[in-house]
Amino acid sequence: MTSGETENGLLTVTNLHTYFYNDNRVMKAVEGVSFTIKRGEVLGLVGESGSGKTITALSVMRLVPSPGKVVKGSLLFEGRELATLTDSEMQEVRGGKIGMIFQEPLTSLNPVLRIGEQIIESIMVHRRLGEEKAREIGIDLLRKVGFDRPEQRYLQYPHQLSGGQRQRVLIAIAMSCKPSLIIADEPTTALDVTIEGQILRLLGLLRAEYGMSMLFITHNLGIIRRIGDRIGIMYAGRIVEEAPVDDFFHKPLHPYSKGLLDSMPQFAGNAPRLRAIPGTVPRMSEMPEGCKFHPRCPYVMARCREQEPDDTRTGNKGWVRCFLYQN
Repeated sequence: MTSGETENGLLTVTNLHTYFYNDNRVMKAVEGVSFTIKRGEVLGLVGESGSGKTITALSVMRLVPSPGKVVKGSLLFEGRELATLTDSEMQEVRGGKIGMIFQEPLTSLNPVLRIGEQIIESIMVHRRLGEEKAREIGIDLLRKVGFDRPEQRYLQYPHQLSGGQRQRVLIAIAMSCKPSLIIADEPTTALDVTIEGQILRLLGLLRAEYGMSMLFITHNLGIIRRIGDRIGIMYAGRIVEEAPVDDFFHKPLHPYSKGLLDSMPQFAGNAPRLRAIPGTVPRMSEMPEGCKFHPRCPYVMARCREQEPDDTRTGNKGWVRCFLYQN
């Protein structure tokens, strides 16, 4: 959805800029990102490492690490501007209204606290319940995310669980206050394929039960094809294409999108050979002039080296940022 469009939006991010300041240099991690997530919708944000996906998520949560800073843009969530909330007001939103699932659960969980203590902390703070009632909810959450003997798991420490089990605990924590939005940052990257499938099925079931929206960040197009409604392709701090998932996989438009799809494994017997995208995502401190993808683009034109393209609508539900689609 293009900049400024807010119809039915649970979260509308408009013209987001997040910069890092170091040694008198400005590194532009996120530059002009706009998107909307509707109620009950899953938006997949896809791109290579270093494209700005995680910084976008941390910007929404107002958790950008120093020396980073959101310098411009609107973060409208449930009609409230997150960018102008006080720290205490934002703390109420985190966990209470927006839950986050991180990539590596072992570093996200406190190693010296039992699993149950970590689940009920958010319940007691945001839902203002006593410990006994919070414990009942915590055990029920462990059951919902697939633990057998949840009463026993409740008393265990993170190191006593497998990677997949720890990820289920993070999902339980994120869901503990029935948030409107879940931000999942590469939640299956460290898991094997079987456990990944279980986690994705679990998220799908919880989404159906709670009616929650989701921003799902990944480098894996296959995951978004499976669980997403819309997809945003991110490159060098910018979203370069956004479309409904079915439309995107039927006909990707941006050269980078096409390159990502060509690099996906195909399991059909006559599948073409994989083609890698030449080069790498540019460093924040070494961004090229013009279109940031032009050094790697097979369709590069002279204007691509000098100007950045604007967003161009592609029908009613998608847009692309590329001169190939501009007059």
